[in-house]
Amino acid sequence: MEHPILQTTIAGSLPKPAWLAKPVKLWAPWALEGEALTEGKRDAVRLVLRDQEQAGIDIVSDGEQTRRHFVTTFIEHLEGVDFERRETVRIRSRYDAQVPVVTGAVARKQPVYVEDARFLRSETTHPIKFTLPGPMTMVDTLYDDYYRSRETLAWEFAKILNEEARELAAAGVDVIQFDEPAFNVYFDEVRSWGIAALERAAEGLPCKTAVHICYGYGIKANNDWKKTLGSEWRQYEEFFPLLQASTIDQVSLECHNSHVPIELIGLLKGKDILAGAIDVATDQIETPEEVAATIRQALNYVAPDKLYPCTNCGMVPLSRQAAVGKLKALAAGTAIVRQELSGP
Repeated sequence: MEHPILQTTIAGSLPKPAWLAKPVKLWAPWALEGEALTEGKRDAVRLVLRDQEQAGIDIVSDGEQTRRHFVTTFIEHLEGVDFERRETVRIRSRYDAQVPVVTGAVARKQPVYVEDARFLRSETTHPIKFTLPGPMTMVDTLYDDYYRSRETLAWEFAKILNEEARELAAAGVDVIQFDEPAFNVYFDEVRSWGIAALERAAEGLPCKTAVHICYGYGIKANNDWKKTLGSEWRQYEEFFPLLQASTIDQVSLECHNSHVPIELIGLLKGKDILAGAIDVATDQIETPEEVAATIRQALNYVAPDKLYPCTNCGMVPLSRQAAVGKLKALAAGTAIVRQELSGP
């Protein structure tokens, strides 16, 4: 099957059905347990796959239906982290959270998401994408009482992520995306070890590799932070040139309803761009024309075969109805521009 230009995809999560977890709530606890939870997660994956395929999304994902949190669910499966002990840390310099404590050497004794990836692969003929937390963002969600070095812990996580990613690729995953919202905050660390740790996590993978860097879900702490950023959000300018020189294939960024100057895409010459054309901080559904307008803007700085219309971030805090509407808008807006590019 020939792939169209402007292949659509999503940044990560989709809302969970109410029978699996409480709706419109970030990191809601599971409403099921045991075998019923295992079955429920798989049923939810089938549902979000159908929603994506029916909407016209080209590169689909499991919508993160099998995990509560995009970072800690992965960490829960590792050794060396005590989830009973909690310490308060400042997350991305924005809000305080009670987080687990690193008490010993971190290690991955068995695959974490590989069975989920195999199931996803068996349920669709579309190209599939799978998301993992990035090393720096993992470090930023823990209290380290063992290594006492953010960089050392990040390198350990990078090695663990690489083991997991290699097994995901072997299970048939076409794109592995590492989520690194922490890149938008810790510029010195990004320069000194963040990019290198990310490259280590993605080392030797046979599939496409992506990094997703956004301004966060539409929660109050993030929205308040965004209000302090002024009329232009130029954080990406700090590290896009470094990513441009990196081995990562794709970069996912927030465009629609953000104050990111679109020309910053020009700093990523040669990379695939996952341009966020869907705002995840509101239930209001974009019109196809709004989506098309964002895509047209991005096309001033990247070739059509390297542009992937996407969402700004995960959609887990939205209602299911809004998320499905936004998926359809993303596909419909992309279809408008695809038609314009292909001519009459």
